[in-house]
Amino acid sequence: MSEATEKPEVTENDVMDVLGDIYDPEIPIDIVNLGLVYRVAVEGSRVNIDMTMTSPGCPAATQIVAEAKYLVEELEGVSEVSVEIVWDPPWDPGKMSEAAKESLGMF
Repeated sequence: MSEATEKPEVTENDVMDVLGDIYDPEIPIDIVNLGLVYRVAVEGSRVNIDMTMTSPGCPAATQIVAEAKYLVEELEGVSEVSVEIVWDPPWDPGKMSEAAKESLGMF
């Protein structure tokens, strides 16, 4: 395959940028700044994401996972996406970015 026809390689930063467009419907902060994304691994054109929810009973879990999978699959160079919900370690507000904490008045 020539260089001109090869798919560009997606990076972890590309994936995190796209995931930053997904907002928890109950909290006006994206899932990256909420600290819900624990791991992004890019293996060629395959992307594996480990993430959590703010609680095991999160009513938006299915929607958030579907949106993450869809948006990452749309990135050029991605052929397959796996999104795994993990509960260890459990999420807590300490995992939020400083900007997220500030926007919620947690200082």
